[in-house]
Amino acid sequence: MNSSRRNFIQNSVMGTAGLGLGIASTTEVSASTLPEAVAPETTVDVDVLVVGGGTAGTIAAIQAGRAGVSVLLMERNSQLGGTMTTGGVAFPGLFDAWGKQIIAGIGWELVKECVALDEGQLPDFAKVPQRHWQNQVYINQFLYAILAEEKCTAAGVEIAYYEFPQAVTKIGDGWQVDCVGFGTRRRVRCKQVVDCTGGAEVVGLLGLPRLSEQERQPGSFLFMLGEAHEPGRNQIHRLYVHGADSTNSRTATVANLTGRKAILNKVRQEQKRLMHLQPETGFRESYRIEGETLITVQDYTSGRLFDDAICYAFYPVDLHTKSGVKPQALKPGTVPTIPLRALVPKGSRDLLVAGRCVSSDRLANSGLRVQASCMGMGQAAGGTAALAAKLGTTPLEVPLRQIHELLRSHDAIIPGDA
Repeated sequence: MNSSRRNFIQNSVMGTAGLGLGIASTTEVSASTLPEAVAPETTVDVDVLVVGGGTAGTIAAIQAGRAGVSVLLMERNSQLGGTMTTGGVAFPGLFDAWGKQIIAGIGWELVKECVALDEGQLPDFAKVPQRHWQNQVYINQFLYAILAEEKCTAAGVEIAYYEFPQAVTKIGDGWQVDCVGFGTRRRVRCKQVVDCTGGAEVVGLLGLPRLSEQERQPGSFLFMLGEAHEPGRNQIHRLYVHGADSTNSRTATVANLTGRKAILNKVRQEQKRLMHLQPETGFRESYRIEGETLITVQDYTSGRLFDDAICYAFYPVDLHTKSGVKPQALKPGTVPTIPLRALVPKGSRDLLVAGRCVSSDRLANSGLRVQASCMGMGQAAGGTAALAAKLGTTPLEVPLRQIHELLRSHDAIIPGDA
C-alpha cells in the first residue's frame, strides 16, 4: 500500500471516529493454495459424480460419500442448496404425514442441525395440521448452505463450483464427463453419474428421452419490501414470473431479468425500501425423465406402494397456473411412495436422477417436486450409486435389500417398514 493511500485511510478512520461513527471489524482466514490450479485443464477419477448441488444433489453426494466411495459434487452456482438457498424457498416440507414422520435420514439431519444452530423451532409432527403448510420448517438459508458444505467435507465429498458438463461419453464400465468452468476444463472419469440438475441436463446431453410441457408453471422471485427479512423466522414476498423457463442459460436469463424489472417497478410504485432480494428465480418445472417406471397422479393420490419403493413423498397436488394455485389435498391416511425405477432413465446404465426431474406425469410431479421428497430421492440415489460402484454393476442390478439396509443405516425411513 503506498503512503498517500495509507494516510487517506488513516485520516478517514480518524474523521469517522470523531463523528461518532465506527468502522466494522474485519476478521481474516486464508484459503488453501492449490499448486495445480493455474493449469486450465484437470482430470479426476471418482466412483460417483453428482451433477447439481441443490436439494437432492447435496444429500445424494453426502450419502454416497458416507457409504465409502469417492464423490465429486458439481454445481454451476456458488453454493449448495438450490431452491432452498439460491431460490430462497427456505420453507422445506413435508417431512410428516398424518401424525408421524415419513421422511428422515440425511436431509432431516441437516435441517434439524440448521434449526438448532439458528435457535429456531421444529413443528410437532404428532399434530395433524389443518393446512399442510403449517408443518413446514423455517430454515435459515444462509446457515443451511454452509452447513451443507461442512457435511460434504466430512463425508469426503469434493465440491466443484461454477462448473457444468458439456459432453458425456460412455467408456468401458463407466463414464467420461467433460466439464467447463471459467478458467477450468475438467475431465471426470467415474463409474456412476447421479443427475440432480432439476431439468435432467445430463440425461439430455445423452439424448435420452425427457418429458416437458408446452407451458411451464410460473417461477417465483423472492424479495422483501419495507421490512427486514428474518431468515428462519418469516416468509419472503413472492412474485410470480409467468413463462419462467430454466431450460438453458438464455431462458433462465430472461426469467431473472423479468423478475428483477418487476420488483424494481414495485419499489418505485410502493416507495418502500428493498430489504432482501434472492439472486435468481425459483423454477418449478422444466424437464422430467422418462424412467423405467412413470409415477402417475393416480399412483400418487392413491398412495401406491411400489415393489421397489425407496422413499415416501407427501404434499398436495400443487399445480401453479396463471390464475394461481389450488392445492388438492391427499385423502386421510394416503402416503405416496417413490420407486427406484422412477429414478432410472429408460434404457440407461450407470445413471440415476433425483429431484424434480423424477419420472412422473405433470400432476404427480407437482406434489413430488417439493424439498423433503427430493431429499429422500437424493439419499436413495446416492446410496444406490455407491453400491453399484462398489459392486461393479448398474443401479437396477443392485439387490433392493442392500439398498434398503444402507439407507436404514443412515436413518432413512423405508416404505413398508412398521
